[in-house]
Amino acid sequence: MKRKIDIRNSVSMAAVALSVALLAIATLYAPMTWAQAPARFVGAVTAINGTTLTVKTDAGQTYQVDVPSSASIKRVAPGQKDLSTATTIQFSDLAVGDRALIKLDPDAPAGTTQAAQIVAMKQSDVAQKQQKDREDWQRRGVGGLVKSVDVGSGVIVLTSGSGATAKTITVNTTKTTILKRYATASVNYDAAQPAPIDAIHAGDQLRARGAKNADGTSIAAEEIVSGTFRNISGTIASLDTASSTFVVKDLTTKKQITIHITPDAQMRRLPDRMAAMLAARLKGTAGGGGGFGAGAQSATGGPGGPARGGQGQYGGGGGQAGGQGGGQWPGQGGGPVGGPPGGGGGDPQQMLSRAPQIQFADLKKGDAIMVVSTDGSTDVTAITLLAGVEPLLEAPAASQSMLNNWSMGSGGADAAAAQ
Repeated sequence: MKRKIDIRNSVSMAAVALSVALLAIATLYAPMTWAQAPARFVGAVTAINGTTLTVKTDAGQTYQVDVPSSASIKRVAPGQKDLSTATTIQFSDLAVGDRALIKLDPDAPAGTTQAAQIVAMKQSDVAQKQQKDREDWQRRGVGGLVKSVDVGSGVIVLTSGSGATAKTITVNTTKTTILKRYATASVNYDAAQPAPIDAIHAGDQLRARGAKNADGTSIAAEEIVSGTFRNISGTIASLDTASSTFVVKDLTTKKQITIHITPDAQMRRLPDRMAAMLAARLKGTAGGGGGFGAGAQSATGGPGGPARGGQGQYGGGGGQAGGQGGGQWPGQGGGPVGGPPGGGGGDPQQMLSRAPQIQFADLKKGDAIMVVSTDGSTDVTAITLLAGVEPLLEAPAASQSMLNNWSMGSGGADAAAAQ
């Protein structure tokens, strides 16, 4: 079982813009030759010791550079691409975490690495820009599975959501739309590379940002990021705490796969009752008792929306989740889980968003898991992971579709962006 997903967007949307800005400034200077370090490089300040800066580049190299009093130090805002509005700052204004373009002095004494000019972006400015980008992607973004791509007209059709929230979204692109693809084995927006529209295929997952119509079914895309990813279901065979990896036998391919867990992974565990209700819903059978009320509090303590129906384990009125409203699937009525159209009408993605978050340490050998990961045959990185999914493995195709949509919607990508 192999499907595709664009992962979240991520919490560092601004990093690309600021890196591009610094690199654009860097092109103002002609290439030079330097023995120990490149003539210029961009990275994050990781240490300051006296007049020496330690800078780690985005590619992972670390350089130490002395900053003499004669060095020019400028501060630019994220997104600024030249020095016309840059302000002069002092060396003491630099701090660990700042982004910096370092231009080395070709006339420095032999055996020394000295800066001739530093162009810095303050960490606080970067954080503010990232927050604005996150909010903009949440407010003006859409996401889903690619249904079709018309290269000639630049129109991409997505399917998004499930149940009562399922809809088709038309993404309109122009020559000015920024198109990016996630890099192989990467879940970082920073590493996404420019790619033409014909690199997007049916089954990919995609997020777009731009001007939406009133009901969110059409968007004039200013920026798009898409990618090809993989779904894995199975039981954990072994765990390596030191490397934050575990091995699972994929139920579809029957092959052993090593899955890496990074701090960016979205990990939740379904309570038994919730897993049973989701499985019943996905298989189209009725579930007993009350459902997951939209009025229940979220896993992070935030208030839920209104719900209808009687009490249930995850509903209101003293239900386990402690919500305010009644306990049925959030939707058009108060019918039972798995009931006929109009009875429950709910959205499984909302249930997933309320499942308790877990860490790698909470996983154990024998756990049944479902993962959306980077693409790979035997070694992948998890994007979204659900544990406690034994009942869902009886309907794996429907379950993975549900997981894909959640990863792209408010339960996965947007929730991650909000953190």
